[in-house]
Amino acid sequence: MNGVRDAVRIVLVLACVLFQAIAASAQSGYAVKSPDNRIEIQIRIAKDIAYDVLLNGKPLLKDATLGMKIADKALGENPVVKSAKKDSADRVLEPVVRQKFAKIRERYNELRLEMEGGYTVVFRAYPEGAAYRIETTLGGSDVKVYSESAAFRFAGDYTVFYPAEESMFSHNERKYLPHALKEIPAGTLATLPAVVVADNGVKIAVAESGVEDYPGLWLRGTGDNALTATFEHYPLKEQLEKDRDFKVVEAADYIAKTKGTRTFPWRVLGIAERDDELVTNPIIWLLEKPSMLEDTSWIKPGKVAWDWWNFNNIFGVDFPAGVNTQTYKYYIDFAAKYHLEYIILDEGWYELGNVLKLSPDINMEEITAYAKQKNVGVILWVVWKTLDDQLIPALDQFQKWGVKGIKVDFMQRNDQLLMNYYYKVSSECAKRKMLVDFHGAQRPASLTRTWPNLISTEGVRGMEWSKWSAETDPTHDVTLPYTRMFLGPMDYTPGAMLNAQKDSFHPVFKRPMSQGTRVHQLAMYVVFESPLQMLSDSPSNYEREPEAMEFLSAVPSTWDDSRPLDGKIARYVVVARRKGNDWYVGAMTDWSPRDLEIDLSFLPDGNYTVTAYQDGANADRVASDFKKTTFTASKSSKVKVHLAPGGGWAARIHP
Repeated sequence: MNGVRDAVRIVLVLACVLFQAIAASAQSGYAVKSPDNRIEIQIRIAKDIAYDVLLNGKPLLKDATLGMKIADKALGENPVVKSAKKDSADRVLEPVVRQKFAKIRERYNELRLEMEGGYTVVFRAYPEGAAYRIETTLGGSDVKVYSESAAFRFAGDYTVFYPAEESMFSHNERKYLPHALKEIPAGTLATLPAVVVADNGVKIAVAESGVEDYPGLWLRGTGDNALTATFEHYPLKEQLEKDRDFKVVEAADYIAKTKGTRTFPWRVLGIAERDDELVTNPIIWLLEKPSMLEDTSWIKPGKVAWDWWNFNNIFGVDFPAGVNTQTYKYYIDFAAKYHLEYIILDEGWYELGNVLKLSPDINMEEITAYAKQKNVGVILWVVWKTLDDQLIPALDQFQKWGVKGIKVDFMQRNDQLLMNYYYKVSSECAKRKMLVDFHGAQRPASLTRTWPNLISTEGVRGMEWSKWSAETDPTHDVTLPYTRMFLGPMDYTPGAMLNAQKDSFHPVFKRPMSQGTRVHQLAMYVVFESPLQMLSDSPSNYEREPEAMEFLSAVPSTWDDSRPLDGKIARYVVVARRKGNDWYVGAMTDWSPRDLEIDLSFLPDGNYTVTAYQDGANADRVASDFKKTTFTASKSSKVKVHLAPGGGWAARIHP
């Protein structure tokens, strides 16, 4: 009997060993950590490709998955790893256009998992977050991508600032409102980024980067702890409504038609232990494709006198204000006086539907010649579809006029055709040394490294909304630096000189005002990133505000250094930025009055002159009330400031 028992034991032990061997062969584990060892991606290869993301050993995402259906292959199903290779980088990059920094240190560790079936999954861990992308080697001919799956499963039922959308035909101008993940109904669509608040206040911004020849990423709720990816399908038939709403009325059963051998976009998780770290997190820019341009010496960021928001409400002149040559020469004089680099001619300068047919009161040769004489550049607004129909002759004519850039509007789509359009327009404008500012969609915000002449983008609920609603209030304003601005520059169009508190605000399309205080508006020029920064109000209103114009004339639109000083998402923000030897500080609050202490320890040694703009004693009643002060400070100084409801604080600090 003992012999039988021993034999049974041996059989059981062998079966256990065999089972463990089979289990080990069926599931393999890999990991990659960021260079500072804070962020770790743990990958499991079993029936699918799953991963966790951890911060300081604590899971943020758990059992997230990825995959793609392309041609006749289901990438990520029953995956088999052929090889695993690690790589790393530590280098300093110099952006052509300095949105945040003159130099950006890029540090990451990378894991490349080459899989059977002609694809590779690349994971990267940065100090600023985590990312992955799929690469394929399926031959050079076109293949169809039927779907891409990405399930971002979080480790708990966290709060998410979720920019919910009604449809994929959208300007992407949503509010970022907090919801519990499980409270978002399954299928609820959102634009980017979704910013998730994990335990201990850690923020995870879900986004993408490096999109080329592929549709943009959208998110959907699941009614659970996950957000999933979805995409616009490839357009087969489109229909134009009026001159600008070019809608897809029939779509294919695939999302992209592209090369079989290529890299696909990065799926990005920006990670910040403190809220204010999101404001200067560069991971989206780092993952973008490097510049396509060899000569970038002609690219000139700057500030712009803008006509549309203020409805051309200039006064004290001897001619009727409007979309006419005399009005734009007035704008040029204003821009030259205050050292603004550009003016914009917005809607009305051409007859809608034909960008080569000028409105009767516009003499473009006279306007551009006058602007050149005054050393001011001219930028022209255009509807995207009209421009696309006349692209080459239109751009050639703009170049002949001496136009310095275009503002392209109303795309409202991010399918593969439109993403390719952003590349085409950026490329054709670069050939003619022209800037591009894309409105009407959000996705170009993450293409500005690839196309440095793509100088700014909208896709944000900006101040134009104050012309018809109360939707751009101070709470929204102090949410944007932690959400939409994470993607890249945003053309919010600040600068209102008619300011109102909540109880006195009302939308007036032809004579608009802003919500919050005057200094709340001034601080936007430091807090909000846009290398092509608008002055949205009337030159006549600015002329009545010499102290405000002293600040607006001097404040840069690009920065050599940026330091987040303090802030909480949807509550307040404090940022310091440097250009040359001058520092600027901007602070903004929501509708709550707030007392802050601003630590100036970021300053180098020495004494500095601080020219500060603070909310006036009665700014809680009269929002335009402010006070300008000047004092001396050093790196040991701490400045106590009071922000009125919807208020702000702005300062220029110079040696």
